[in-house]
Amino acid sequence: MDVETNERLRRVALHHALADPARLAIVDALLIGDLSPGELGGFLDLPSNLLAHHLRALQNVGLIARSRSHADRRRAYVRLIPAALDALRIARTVTAPRVLFVCTRNAARSPLAAALWAARSQIPVTSAGTHPGPRLNPRAIRIAGRHGLSLDPRGTAHIRDVLSPGDLVVAVCDTAYEKLGPASQHVHWSVPDPGPVDTDEIFEDVLAQLTERVDRLAALAGVPDARPEPATGRPRPR
Repeated sequence: MDVETNERLRRVALHHALADPARLAIVDALLIGDLSPGELGGFLDLPSNLLAHHLRALQNVGLIARSRSHADRRRAYVRLIPAALDALRIARTVTAPRVLFVCTRNAARSPLAAALWAARSQIPVTSAGTHPGPRLNPRAIRIAGRHGLSLDPRGTAHIRDVLSPGDLVVAVCDTAYEKLGPASQHVHWSVPDPGPVDTDEIFEDVLAQLTERVDRLAALAGVPDARPEPATGRPRPR
């Protein structure tokens, strides 16, 4: 059994142990400090036999430990092992020498996503289209500037002229993704095209969706959340 499978089974065991209101309440109680079994039972209104059952389940997955009092060596205390909770975090990571955001016309969604990424990460980024238009959408440029993002209005690019081996290709529209087809280095974000509606509201909504997605991908790529607020003083889109 490989390491990834072992880690996944470990997470399953932790989730199973915590999928009980009483055991979750025990963990919540121990977040603040150590408690004796008697104190836990009184605090949670659990009989001693049921409390012992729950404590065994938590101990079996490494979430708690027991120790004797240093004072009288008779009283027992239960303590939480916070590091065990780290295994509940999503373990998947993303590595790539560059991120390439792609939409159909490379006029709004992909350049917006690339601008967000550039403000969020030191990993190189660019954008392209499967059928690029002649220029960026003026409203995309204006909305980006409103949030402290800079878009290059000089032109668009075709994916065939931009794609390099090893790129993590993120298709930010359904049409581009279906054109490219699935592959191990292809990621799909189903984000609507704001062009046909062409209002500030739809562009703001698309930018918010892209921000959420970029933040999530950047976190999986191990990028710290140290992005400054835009110079305009406006909060970054959520």
